[in-house]
Amino acid sequence: MSPFALERWQAFFADFGQFANGFLYTLEISIGALLLAMLLGVVFGSLSATRNKILRGISRVYVEVYQNTPLLIQFVVVYYGFPLLNKDLVISAFWTAIICVGLYHGAYIAEVIRSGIEGVPKGQTEAAESQGFTYGDTMRLIILPQAIRMIYPPLTNQVVNLIKNTSTVAIISGADLMFTAKSWSSMNVNYIPAFVGVGVLYFVLCFPLATLARRMEEKNKNAYSVG
Repeated sequence: MSPFALERWQAFFADFGQFANGFLYTLEISIGALLLAMLLGVVFGSLSATRNKILRGISRVYVEVYQNTPLLIQFVVVYYGFPLLNKDLVISAFWTAIICVGLYHGAYIAEVIRSGIEGVPKGQTEAAESQGFTYGDTMRLIILPQAIRMIYPPLTNQVVNLIKNTSTVAIISGADLMFTAKSWSSMNVNYIPAFVGVGVLYFVLCFPLATLARRMEEKNKNAYSVG
């Protein structure tokens, strides 16, 4: 039977509820990981722009470690390695995905935040310090609001990458879209509908964000060219 035979697609749609559950699972992981990544990105991105060498060093260590090690290895270490150290350190696949994907993309978002901060004229920081603002207040009230326009396009691209990287949870049998496709296709020996269907569902999640990123980038270019 052809991999594109109608019967194969009928079987896929008959069990579409499983893929819908995987879609929701992936969406939940993405939201949780994004919240963690945003928090870490803002904190370490701000630290990387400070004049304190120790804080900058801490930020660089975090960024370099996570940017230069595969996400897959981080999953294996957290999910399988922690219980070997202590039997009480057993983390579910769901929370492992949120933690690992959040930590991983937090490093990339930190770099986005740092570049945005550095794009704001240094005179803004000096002016705030001369008025008695603390570093935290300067970042929160003056620098970050100005950096947002430059940060949005690459930040949106990171959100798209984050969503796609949640598929890594399949390696530890998380019930996400990718694991659903692997398990269903193996049981039914029906691979093309499963993976094409999952690809469409990922597209539904990612395409609007990617389009938004492009539009914001074009808007920024037009604003700078007018300026």
